[in-house]
Amino acid sequence: MLVKKLYDAGVKSEHAYTAAFASIGLSVASWFVSVKAEVRGIERADRWGIFVGEWAPTFFALGLALANYERDNIITPEKVTERTYSSASSDA
Repeated sequence: MLVKKLYDAGVKSEHAYTAAFASIGLSVASWFVSVKAEVRGIERADRWGIFVGEWAPTFFALGLALANYERDNIITPEKVTERTYSSASSDA
């Protein structure tokens, strides 16, 4: 599972959310730079902005998946009790 591998590698949901917001800023910045630097006009700038802007939903979705994975793996007293009872019943 991709989310588990990313989590095990140290990627947290906050990292994905930060990347999403950074890609929104990068999208705006790439549009402004393309408008000023290229002679091909606003159509080319729009394409650059849209291309980079499409990364944000992917990072947000990855952040949600990681947040759900993190939430499911939090050790709570209830989970410890469930694991204790389930291992005791399997030993019997």
